[in-house]
Amino acid sequence: MSGEEAAAPQQPDQTEERTDDPTGEPLSGVPKSSEISPPAEEPAEALEAHPGEALDAPVEDEFTYRALVLTGYGGYDKVKVQVKRGKPHPKSGEVLVRVKACGLNFADLLGRQGLYELLPAPPVTPGMECSGVIEALGEEVTGRQVGDRVLVLGRHSLWQEVVAVPASQTFLMPESMSFEEAAAMPINYLTAYMMLFEMANLRAGQSILVHMAAGGVGIAVTQLCQTLEGVTVFGTASASKHETISQGGVTHPIDYRTRDYAEEIRKISPTGLDVVLDPLGGSDTHKAFSLLKPMGTLIVFGAANCVTGQKKNLLAMAKTWYNQFTINTLRLMHVNKAVCGFHLGYLEDDELITKTMNVLLELYVQGKIKPRIDSTYHFEQVGDAMRRMHERNNIGKVILLPEPKMEKEGENSEEKASPESGETKAKGEEEEVKKGETDQEEVKREEN
Repeated sequence: MSGEEAAAPQQPDQTEERTDDPTGEPLSGVPKSSEISPPAEEPAEALEAHPGEALDAPVEDEFTYRALVLTGYGGYDKVKVQVKRGKPHPKSGEVLVRVKACGLNFADLLGRQGLYELLPAPPVTPGMECSGVIEALGEEVTGRQVGDRVLVLGRHSLWQEVVAVPASQTFLMPESMSFEEAAAMPINYLTAYMMLFEMANLRAGQSILVHMAAGGVGIAVTQLCQTLEGVTVFGTASASKHETISQGGVTHPIDYRTRDYAEEIRKISPTGLDVVLDPLGGSDTHKAFSLLKPMGTLIVFGAANCVTGQKKNLLAMAKTWYNQFTINTLRLMHVNKAVCGFHLGYLEDDELITKTMNVLLELYVQGKIKPRIDSTYHFEQVGDAMRRMHERNNIGKVILLPEPKMEKEGENSEEKASPESGETKAKGEEEEVKKGETDQEEVKREEN
């Protein structure tokens, strides 16, 4: 599912015991039939690469590559750069891709906390989307050539420099598309398109609410709404992001930190909304259902309220599940409303995913959609990247770069603006969205 993908039930305690530090988040993927193949020759223990320290010189002619590995459940420090030995070899029907950029999704934050059951237990390499160049072909591969620029969709294991994947999970990039844009498209835009047009059947002149309107899915939803005439978009986001999301197509931005968004929507649209997309869960789902007009559709695709701190928050989880929305079919008949659930990770329709991805790529070529890159981080900076998304400081997609970071004098290692976006964050915005305030605000919001 998306950067805002659904939270998964807590994993068994036995799994928790495998963490390195016992004290120590739409998500999304592709059908189980499209698993990523592990490297053909992977050592029992990879060599960990500490930022700033030189790696031991590899044995001559021995292939090594860098990967991000979730070593255990917990904080940002649980995702580490490691060096793996042995070149992955594409099997029949697979291609070997040299990865240039990787997408960071909300499900990856869930996975780090042990709240995303589609991610295998640690140690494991996360990553559900990336882009790069094909370096080798397995047998029986057609429609792909060495040198092709492709974007890749997977269930996990894509946060590494090279990866062997089924050719069916790759899509040719348009010539004008950057690697960062390609890595930003699959999860967020597939999630947005399927919710809007496959489930909600969004039509011209309707109204919709999208939470986290400045996030990856939020921006994808807003752009796709612009492909129809007269769609009114309500979007929640912190005040510092309102100008940006308004320019992107949000009709009515609402600051959820200082306003009751439900009350604000009723002032503007007393009869309610046609579609509500809910990635939050808990008490917010109750609000979402109450905002629907007759014949309206609510789509639940996440439980972001579960994540209020760097590590798993049992109290926040308990509150979210205690306030979970439930309704019976008789009640639905009486109110003439629809409730749907969406999770890309559990969608096992390869044909639908492929068809939708091709539609999205055509929309990109037509100039109707374009991923917004918030920032890029090298693998060594994955903790900073996760923190930026976790604290809701991003406007658009956060991207990870496999290539080693080159330290430069006076360079700010905390954040680096995407070359494609050509934008940097204003100091005023950074001062307004201070580090650490989000956790407190989210808890207050959940209690309201």
